[in-house]
Amino acid sequence: MNEQYRIEHDSLGEFQVPKDAYYGVHTARAVQNFTITGIPLHHFPELVVSLARVKKACALTNFESKLLTDIQANAIIEACDDIIEGEYHDQFVVDMMQGGAGTSTNMNTNEVIANLALEKMGFAKGDYTHLHPNDHVNCSQSTNDVYPTSARIAVLSKCKELTDQQLELSAAFKERAEKFSTILKVGRTQLQDAVPITLGSEFAAYAVTIEEDVERVEQLSQLLKEINLGGTAIGTCINTPPHFSYKAVRHLSELVGYELIPAANLIEASSDMGAFVTFSGTLRRISVKLSKICNDLRLLSSGPCAGFGEISLPPVQAGSSIMPGKVNPVIPEVVNQVAFQVIGHDVTVTMAAEAGQLQLNVMEPVIILNVLQSVHMLVNAMRALATKCVNGITANEERCTELLHHSSVMATALVPIIGYEKAADIAKLSLKERIPVAKAAAQLGIMTEEDVYETFNTCHLA
Repeated sequence: MNEQYRIEHDSLGEFQVPKDAYYGVHTARAVQNFTITGIPLHHFPELVVSLARVKKACALTNFESKLLTDIQANAIIEACDDIIEGEYHDQFVVDMMQGGAGTSTNMNTNEVIANLALEKMGFAKGDYTHLHPNDHVNCSQSTNDVYPTSARIAVLSKCKELTDQQLELSAAFKERAEKFSTILKVGRTQLQDAVPITLGSEFAAYAVTIEEDVERVEQLSQLLKEINLGGTAIGTCINTPPHFSYKAVRHLSELVGYELIPAANLIEASSDMGAFVTFSGTLRRISVKLSKICNDLRLLSSGPCAGFGEISLPPVQAGSSIMPGKVNPVIPEVVNQVAFQVIGHDVTVTMAAEAGQLQLNVMEPVIILNVLQSVHMLVNAMRALATKCVNGITANEERCTELLHHSSVMATALVPIIGYEKAADIAKLSLKERIPVAKAAAQLGIMTEEDVYETFNTCHLA
């Protein structure tokens, strides 16, 4: 035997486990089997902490039900507390993408907690005769209730960070909107000149479209608070003492700091991924809006000489290896790409939820991976957009005025005074001769240039 390893066994036989590892044989096999994404469980500390909280809640309930001795329960609880405090996360090594409906994740958790507990009891790692990963740490549980419950709590733990970042980004747009409130410019539909607008109104609309989804995240996250803990394998509560689900959920609620709800039908809850589908759909909605806003920012800042050039984005890095002085809108570009990725994640979540069969959805790992990745990416993307882009946007007021005065949109403001047909004649001449609307009106003898500007400046602008 290699001195760097210890031998553990399972139903398949003996297997080498790194001597100092707190995980065991099931985890070691899974590490070899699932070399898929390179993203281990500890990449998402919120998931690791959630798993430990679920195990602690179950240990408390099992102790109350006299299924664990006080020594075993205390050792398990202390081990869980260590993990909740951020210790030993490097021992959660299984790839997030795995077969087995999350069994490897659950067993990685069971084994780490068991070996930590054994050390606290004065025994060696792997000496499972005193405390066993399955018989004690996993007592009254199944992967099929532990894993989805932990995933829901992990996502819930990130919701405030997500909404806080939405509010921060919205506030950044509001601040710019106030700063740009008096700057008139061309409003466009179908990329064509339409009617006048203020740059401030344009930015205020961005703030609203972001902020209105804060409430949606808060509302829809409530769906994740209904959990199937205690249902064990398929929701029939097999191998649990009486009232285990109610008691375990009560303990877990105390640990997470908000009320969790035992599913009304544990069999249904064991296979239904509807809450994740709905939540992921909200992340998709946020992404679509963010991408549209970033498209606008790229257009409005395009040029800077041969494009719209109405705003300038803060330069954060040189834009080209060949074109001197070029600066690219790299922050909006990366947010666009994050949005595309999150939208793709949502498609994956949808297909994985649909792929469930009978009493279990074995595709839960890819659902959990994609939802957590989406939240992480959106938080980071919105933070970058607010701090590295929106906060530093400046308005090119002269350019806005130049485009406005040479655009036919000024003719729209004249319609209530001179009628649609005369205003159309002015717009046509302005476009044909490439002259300001005011000059076109004067050439046609309809209004003086001074009257045009006075009318335009006093009209109500949305």
